[in-house]
Amino acid sequence: MFPEFRDLITRLKTEDEHFNRLFNKHNELDQKIKNMEARLVSGSAIEIENLKKEKLLLKDKLYLILKKAQITA
Repeated sequence: MFPEFRDLITRLKTEDEHFNRLFNKHNELDQKIKNMEARLVSGSAIEIENLKKEKLLLKDKLYLILKKAQITA
């Protein structure tokens, strides 16, 4: 996710607790979705779709934080 921000992500994960929480939650949702799609964990198509929407919202929030941090850096 966001390879162009790799260094900034690494820095923010250690310096910004809010960013770190959002980043970890995004990764948790990603793994949960993958597990449901692989049928390792039960989940309906609607549940998967809702998780994908939640994940996308988190990604948008992360992107905004990254862009703001890039401008102020």
